[in-house]
Amino acid sequence: MTGARLAGKTAIVTGAARGIGRAYALRLAKLGADVVIADLNLQGAARIGEELGAESVMAEIEALGCRSIGVQGDLRNPEAVAGLVAETMAAFGRIDILVNNAGVAVARGSGTLSTDTTPEAFDYLIAANLKSTQMCCAAVAPVMKQQKSGVIVNISSQTGISLLEHGNLAIYGAAKAGVAYLTRTLAAELGPDGIRVNAIAPGIIETARLKKLDPSMGVGTPEQLNAIALRRFGQTEDMANVLEFLATDLSGYVSGQVISACGGAVLHPN
Repeated sequence: MTGARLAGKTAIVTGAARGIGRAYALRLAKLGADVVIADLNLQGAARIGEELGAESVMAEIEALGCRSIGVQGDLRNPEAVAGLVAETMAAFGRIDILVNNAGVAVARGSGTLSTDTTPEAFDYLIAANLKSTQMCCAAVAPVMKQQKSGVIVNISSQTGISLLEHGNLAIYGAAKAGVAYLTRTLAAELGPDGIRVNAIAPGIIETARLKKLDPSMGVGTPEQLNAIALRRFGQTEDMANVLEFLATDLSGYVSGQVISACGGAVLHPN
Protein backbone atom coordinates (compact mmCIF):
# COMPACT_ATOMS: atom_id res chain seq x y z
CA MET A 1 0.00 0.00 0.00
CA THR A 2 1.12 3.54 -0.68
CA GLY A 3 -0.31 4.60 2.70
CA ALA A 4 -3.11 3.89 5.12
CA ARG A 5 -5.03 7.17 4.94
CA LEU A 6 -8.22 5.21 4.21
CA ALA A 7 -7.69 2.20 6.47
CA GLY A 8 -10.99 0.98 7.87
CA LYS A 9 -12.99 2.82 5.19
CA THR A 10 -15.33 1.28 2.62
CA ALA A 11 -15.65 2.70 -0.88
CA ILE A 12 -18.03 2.06 -3.75
CA VAL A 13 -16.71 2.79 -7.24
CA THR A 14 -19.19 2.51 -10.10
CA GLY A 15 -18.03 1.62 -13.59
CA ALA A 16 -14.90 0.16 -12.01
CA ALA A 17 -14.34 -3.05 -13.98
CA ARG A 18 -11.99 -1.30 -16.40
CA GLY A 19 -10.42 1.99 -17.43
CA ILE A 20 -10.51 5.06 -15.23
CA GLY A 21 -12.90 3.43 -12.77
CA ARG A 22 -10.47 0.59 -12.22
CA ALA A 23 -7.69 3.11 -11.58
CA TYR A 24 -9.88 4.85 -8.99
CA ALA A 25 -10.63 1.54 -7.26
CA LEU A 26 -7.02 0.41 -7.16
CA ARG A 27 -5.85 3.75 -5.79
CA LEU A 28 -8.41 3.63 -2.97
CA ALA A 29 -7.26 0.11 -2.13
CA LYS A 30 -3.63 1.22 -2.09
CA LEU A 31 -4.70 3.83 0.46
CA GLY A 32 -6.19 1.09 2.64
CA ALA A 33 -9.90 1.10 1.74
CA ASP A 34 -12.06 -1.94 1.11
CA VAL A 35 -13.66 -1.43 -2.30
CA VAL A 36 -16.92 -2.48 -3.91
CA ILE A 37 -16.62 -2.82 -7.68
CA ALA A 38 -19.95 -1.95 -9.32
CA ASP A 39 -20.33 -2.38 -13.05
CA LEU A 40 -22.75 -3.35 -15.77
CA ASN A 41 -20.25 -6.06 -16.74
CA LEU A 42 -17.65 -7.14 -14.18
CA GLN A 43 -15.66 -8.72 -17.02
CA GLY A 44 -15.63 -5.49 -19.00
CA ALA A 45 -11.83 -5.28 -19.23
CA ALA A 46 -11.65 -8.46 -21.29
CA ARG A 47 -14.11 -7.06 -23.85
CA ILE A 48 -11.77 -4.23 -24.76
CA GLY A 49 -8.44 -6.02 -24.29
CA GLU A 50 -7.42 -4.25 -21.08
CA GLU A 51 -4.92 -6.39 -19.18
CA LEU A 52 -5.50 -6.92 -15.46
CA GLY A 53 -2.99 -7.97 -12.84
CA ALA A 54 -5.31 -10.77 -11.68
CA GLU A 55 -8.46 -12.53 -12.88
CA SER A 56 -10.63 -9.58 -11.87
CA VAL A 57 -10.41 -6.09 -10.39
CA MET A 58 -11.71 -7.54 -7.13
CA ALA A 59 -8.80 -9.99 -7.09
CA GLU A 60 -6.38 -7.13 -7.82
CA ILE A 61 -7.67 -5.30 -4.76
CA GLU A 62 -7.43 -8.36 -2.56
CA ALA A 63 -3.81 -8.78 -3.69
CA LEU A 64 -3.22 -5.33 -2.23
CA GLY A 65 -4.38 -6.57 1.17
CA CYS A 66 -7.90 -5.10 1.12
CA ARG A 67 -11.32 -6.70 0.85
CA SER A 68 -13.46 -6.40 -2.26
CA ILE A 69 -16.73 -7.61 -3.72
CA GLY A 70 -18.19 -7.15 -7.18
CA VAL A 71 -21.78 -6.10 -7.76
CA GLN A 72 -23.07 -6.36 -11.31
CA GLY A 73 -26.08 -4.35 -12.41
CA ASP A 74 -27.49 -1.52 -14.50
CA LEU A 75 -27.46 1.58 -12.32
CA ARG A 76 -30.08 3.26 -14.47
CA ASN A 77 -32.52 1.06 -12.55
CA PRO A 78 -33.51 1.98 -8.96
CA GLU A 79 -33.59 -1.69 -7.99
CA ALA A 80 -29.96 -2.13 -9.03
CA VAL A 81 -28.92 0.94 -7.03
CA ALA A 82 -30.75 -0.30 -3.93
CA GLY A 83 -29.17 -3.71 -4.36
CA LEU A 84 -25.70 -2.18 -4.59
CA VAL A 85 -26.11 -0.36 -1.30
CA ALA A 86 -27.67 -3.40 0.39
CA GLU A 87 -24.85 -5.72 -0.73
CA THR A 88 -22.24 -3.20 0.41
CA MET A 89 -23.80 -2.85 3.84
CA ALA A 90 -24.16 -6.62 4.21
CA ALA A 91 -20.50 -7.14 3.37
CA PHE A 92 -18.88 -4.20 5.15
CA GLY A 93 -21.45 -2.48 7.37
CA ARG A 94 -20.58 1.05 6.29
CA ILE A 95 -20.12 3.33 3.26
CA ASP A 96 -17.48 6.04 3.56
CA ILE A 97 -16.75 6.90 -0.06
CA LEU A 98 -18.84 6.84 -3.22
CA VAL A 99 -17.22 7.44 -6.61
CA ASN A 100 -19.85 7.87 -9.32
CA ASN A 101 -17.77 6.95 -12.35
CA ALA A 102 -20.25 4.88 -14.40
CA GLY A 103 -21.36 6.54 -17.62
CA VAL A 104 -21.33 6.39 -21.38
CA ALA A 105 -20.60 8.99 -24.06
CA VAL A 106 -22.44 7.63 -27.09
CA ALA A 107 -25.55 5.63 -27.87
CA ARG A 108 -25.82 3.09 -30.65
CA GLY A 109 -28.00 4.04 -33.57
CA SER A 110 -27.72 7.76 -32.94
CA GLY A 111 -25.53 10.65 -34.00
CA THR A 112 -23.42 12.56 -31.49
CA LEU A 113 -24.60 16.07 -32.37
CA SER A 114 -27.64 17.51 -30.64
CA THR A 115 -29.78 17.60 -33.78
CA ASP A 116 -28.72 14.04 -34.70
CA THR A 117 -29.65 12.52 -31.33
CA THR A 118 -32.68 10.25 -31.29
CA PRO A 119 -35.19 10.50 -28.42
CA GLU A 120 -34.17 7.02 -27.31
CA ALA A 121 -30.50 7.97 -27.26
CA PHE A 122 -31.26 11.15 -25.32
CA ASP A 123 -33.06 9.22 -22.60
CA TYR A 124 -30.29 6.61 -22.49
CA LEU A 125 -27.46 9.15 -22.14
CA ILE A 126 -29.22 11.19 -19.48
CA ALA A 127 -30.09 8.06 -17.50
CA ALA A 128 -26.64 6.49 -17.76
CA ASN A 129 -24.76 9.64 -16.76
CA LEU A 130 -27.00 11.92 -14.69
CA LYS A 131 -29.87 9.84 -13.35
CA SER A 132 -27.60 7.02 -12.17
CA THR A 133 -25.38 9.50 -10.35
CA GLN A 134 -28.32 11.14 -8.59
CA MET A 135 -29.80 7.81 -7.55
CA CYS A 136 -26.51 6.48 -6.17
CA CYS A 137 -25.97 9.68 -4.17
CA ALA A 138 -29.50 9.52 -2.78
CA ALA A 139 -29.07 5.84 -1.88
CA VAL A 140 -25.86 6.28 0.13
CA ALA A 141 -26.91 9.55 1.80
CA PRO A 142 -28.90 7.95 4.67
CA VAL A 143 -25.94 5.74 5.58
CA MET A 144 -23.48 8.63 5.50
CA LYS A 145 -25.86 10.86 7.47
CA GLN A 146 -26.11 8.25 10.21
CA GLN A 147 -22.31 8.04 10.29
CA LYS A 148 -22.07 11.86 10.27
CA SER A 149 -19.34 11.56 7.68
CA GLY A 150 -18.78 10.62 4.07
CA VAL A 151 -17.19 11.59 0.79
CA ILE A 152 -18.91 11.59 -2.59
CA VAL A 153 -16.88 12.16 -5.75
CA ASN A 154 -18.90 12.49 -8.92
CA ILE A 155 -17.30 12.25 -12.33
CA SER A 156 -18.26 15.03 -14.71
CA SER A 157 -16.28 15.73 -17.89
CA GLN A 158 -14.36 18.38 -19.77
CA THR A 159 -17.25 18.12 -22.21
CA GLY A 160 -19.58 19.31 -19.46
CA ILE A 161 -17.51 22.48 -19.06
CA SER A 162 -16.26 23.33 -22.54
CA LEU A 163 -17.56 22.38 -25.99
CA LEU A 164 -15.90 19.83 -28.21
CA GLU A 165 -15.46 20.78 -31.85
CA HIS A 166 -18.74 21.41 -33.69
CA GLY A 167 -20.76 20.55 -30.55
CA ASN A 168 -19.77 16.88 -30.63
CA LEU A 169 -21.04 14.57 -27.81
CA ALA A 170 -23.74 17.13 -27.12
CA ILE A 171 -26.10 15.16 -24.87
CA TYR A 172 -23.25 13.50 -23.00
CA GLY A 173 -21.88 16.98 -22.30
CA ALA A 174 -25.29 18.20 -21.17
CA ALA A 175 -25.61 15.25 -18.79
CA LYS A 176 -22.13 15.83 -17.39
CA ALA A 177 -22.88 19.54 -16.94
CA GLY A 178 -25.87 18.33 -14.95
CA VAL A 179 -23.56 16.18 -12.83
CA ALA A 180 -21.47 19.27 -12.03
CA TYR A 181 -24.56 21.23 -10.97
CA LEU A 182 -25.89 18.26 -8.99
CA THR A 183 -22.56 18.08 -7.17
CA ARG A 184 -22.90 21.64 -5.95
CA THR A 185 -26.47 21.14 -4.78
CA LEU A 186 -25.51 17.98 -2.88
CA ALA A 187 -22.61 19.77 -1.21
CA ALA A 188 -25.03 22.39 0.09
CA GLU A 189 -27.58 19.79 1.19
CA LEU A 190 -25.27 17.26 2.82
CA GLY A 191 -22.53 19.48 4.23
CA PRO A 192 -24.29 19.99 7.58
CA ASP A 193 -24.13 16.20 8.05
CA GLY A 194 -20.36 16.14 7.60
CA ILE A 195 -20.53 14.85 4.02
CA ARG A 196 -18.30 16.39 1.38
CA VAL A 197 -19.32 16.26 -2.29
CA ASN A 198 -16.96 17.18 -5.14
CA ALA A 199 -16.47 16.27 -8.78
CA ILE A 200 -13.67 15.55 -11.21
CA ALA A 201 -14.03 16.71 -14.81
CA PRO A 202 -11.53 14.55 -16.77
CA GLY A 203 -10.21 15.65 -20.11
CA ILE A 204 -9.39 13.12 -22.82
CA ILE A 205 -7.84 10.09 -21.11
CA GLU A 206 -5.86 7.41 -22.94
CA THR A 207 -7.71 4.29 -21.86
CA ALA A 208 -7.84 0.98 -23.68
CA ARG A 209 -11.38 1.91 -24.67
CA LEU A 210 -10.32 5.24 -26.17
CA LYS A 211 -7.74 3.54 -28.34
CA LYS A 212 -10.47 1.38 -29.86
CA LEU A 213 -12.87 4.23 -30.67
CA ASP A 214 -13.77 4.93 -34.26
CA PRO A 215 -11.79 8.04 -35.34
CA SER A 216 -15.01 9.39 -36.86
CA MET A 217 -16.23 10.04 -33.31
CA GLY A 218 -13.81 12.93 -33.12
CA VAL A 219 -12.27 12.08 -29.73
CA GLY A 220 -8.49 11.98 -29.30
CA THR A 221 -7.66 13.91 -32.46
CA PRO A 222 -4.31 15.63 -33.18
CA GLU A 223 -6.13 18.97 -33.03
CA GLN A 224 -7.38 18.18 -29.53
CA LEU A 225 -3.88 17.18 -28.45
CA ASN A 226 -2.46 20.47 -29.67
CA ALA A 227 -5.15 22.37 -27.74
CA ILE A 228 -3.94 20.93 -24.43
CA ALA A 229 -1.49 23.19 -22.60
CA LEU A 230 0.60 20.21 -21.44
CA ARG A 231 0.51 18.69 -24.95
CA ARG A 232 -0.44 15.20 -23.82
CA PHE A 233 -3.62 13.28 -23.23
CA GLY A 234 -4.31 12.17 -19.68
CA GLN A 235 -3.54 8.81 -18.13
CA THR A 236 -5.76 6.94 -15.71
CA GLU A 237 -3.24 7.53 -12.93
CA ASP A 238 -3.60 11.28 -13.45
CA MET A 239 -7.26 10.93 -12.52
CA ALA A 240 -6.49 8.64 -9.58
CA ASN A 241 -4.15 11.32 -8.23
CA VAL A 242 -7.02 13.82 -8.12
CA LEU A 243 -9.30 11.26 -6.50
CA GLU A 244 -6.72 10.61 -3.79
CA PHE A 245 -6.86 14.31 -2.89
CA LEU A 246 -10.67 14.42 -2.85
CA ALA A 247 -11.21 11.12 -1.03
CA THR A 248 -8.77 11.76 1.82
CA ASP A 249 -8.46 14.37 4.54
CA LEU A 250 -6.11 16.31 2.29
CA SER A 251 -9.28 17.97 0.99
CA GLY A 252 -11.02 18.18 4.33
CA TYR A 253 -12.15 21.78 3.71
CA VAL A 254 -13.10 21.30 0.05
CA SER A 255 -16.72 20.71 -0.96
CA GLY A 256 -18.96 21.61 -3.87
CA GLN A 257 -16.04 21.94 -6.29
CA VAL A 258 -15.53 20.61 -9.81
CA ILE A 259 -11.85 20.02 -10.55
CA SER A 260 -11.01 20.13 -14.24
CA ALA A 261 -8.27 17.53 -14.75
CA CYS A 262 -7.62 18.17 -18.41
CA GLY A 263 -3.96 19.16 -18.78
CA GLY A 264 -4.95 22.75 -19.45
CA ALA A 265 -7.44 22.11 -22.25
CA VAL A 266 -9.91 24.26 -20.31
CA LEU A 267 -8.40 27.55 -19.17
CA HIS A 268 -11.42 29.47 -18.00
CA PRO A 269 -13.43 29.36 -14.75
CA ASN A 270 -15.86 26.46 -14.36
